[in-house]
Amino acid sequence: MSGQIALPLGWPPRPRDDAFLVTPSNARAAHLLEHWGAWPVMTALLVGPRKSGRSLLARLFAAKSGGSVIDDADRAPEEHLFHAWNRAQTARRPLVIVADAPPPAWEIALPDLRSRLAAGIVATIEAPDDQLVRALLAQQFERRNLDARPELVDWLAQRLERSHVAVLRAIDALDQEVLETRKRLTVPLARTTLTAAGLISPPSESA
Repeated sequence: MSGQIALPLGWPPRPRDDAFLVTPSNARAAHLLEHWGAWPVMTALLVGPRKSGRSLLARLFAAKSGGSVIDDADRAPEEHLFHAWNRAQTARRPLVIVADAPPPAWEIALPDLRSRLAAGIVATIEAPDDQLVRALLAQQFERRNLDARPELVDWLAQRLERSHVAVLRAIDALDQEVLETRKRLTVPLARTTLTAAGLISPPSESA
């Protein structure tokens, strides 16, 4: 089908800055955007936690489909969203509206907008699964030129909170620690740094 998105799947050996990593936690959202020709209307909601790659996925969608994106839509004027929805239907050009959560969690005062958004699909990016946590860790370590051994990635994946923000905060903390101390990135260094930052629990007897 024309307009489909070529998305890198799994864990690329050298993840690119523009790679949207697809795992079961976000595969359905990627699939729904890839097959926009099957949408019931020419507008879809893309929702998910911040730092989840939702904006990147929306940009990839727009580049491949020729459609448009409204990011942080739950903070945009409702009249703007209403007219954008109507334009997408008239022009038959797909529109993705990106938000933290779909209505009713996102309160909409304008009844006509509420009914229009309810007519479209909702593509949801879930909290990262284990496969995505590991892929994100590898991607971020590579991006920052940090020498992270597989055993460190395994150790972090078992202990970090299952959220995109937690993974990025952990990488930030480790990057800063290595920069300041010039120490090698190891499990003991990660344990000390991330415990002090409140990103993992203090070590137990089994840690």
